[in-house]
Amino acid sequence: MTDAELAFQRRFKAGERVIPAGGDIILQGQKSSSLYTVLSGMAVRSVMLESGQRQVISFVFPGDLIGLQSGIMGEAQHSVTAVTETVLCTFPRDRVWKLFRNQPARAYDLTWIAAMEEHFLGETVATLGQRDATQRIAWALVRIWRRLVAIGMDDGGSVPFPFRQQDLSDALGLSVVHTNRVIVALRSDGLARIAGRRLEMLDHARLSRLALMDMEKEDVRPIL
Repeated sequence: MTDAELAFQRRFKAGERVIPAGGDIILQGQKSSSLYTVLSGMAVRSVMLESGQRQVISFVFPGDLIGLQSGIMGEAQHSVTAVTETVLCTFPRDRVWKLFRNQPARAYDLTWIAAMEEHFLGETVATLGQRDATQRIAWALVRIWRRLVAIGMDDGGSVPFPFRQQDLSDALGLSVVHTNRVIVALRSDGLARIAGRRLEMLDHARLSRLALMDMEKEDVRPIL
């Protein structure tokens, strides 16, 4: 950032919030007066269906923006729940328009983040429709691993993985039993291992091929 952008960002920020593991950051249907950038911690986005069933729609990582939808549409169309203790940087919703008016470069970053969310959801729909169960889980593990490596959270070939198998199965439209069976098979095949709340990548290239993914370089993500 330039000095002017940094000064504006400091004025734009209202404070920080700490959400304990299991706590709600945003509730579906709730009106939120704030936007949040995740400084640390992880969470899940989910939608509660009329049947009472929960559908996980994405995972939230450090650097992600939360609350843009409720900030623009007036109320959240999904919930965001902390999986670990999560520290949030808080921005008042009513200051967003000043961002677009006074800081077009930062406003572009905000638009880029929203566009990437749309792209990811489209990729998820394609995954659910065109990949089999093994390919779905391989895709999710590669996506999570690449994302966390890109923000420097890898340690000796592994990254934090605090999510439950239930979260993963909900996101991918699979049963917990089937998800567990695939994860065991991936470990046996020397591709990936989940243990001790960490994801260890044993063979990135082979797992990416199994997931029908290219070995492209990840885009650098802006942080608001």
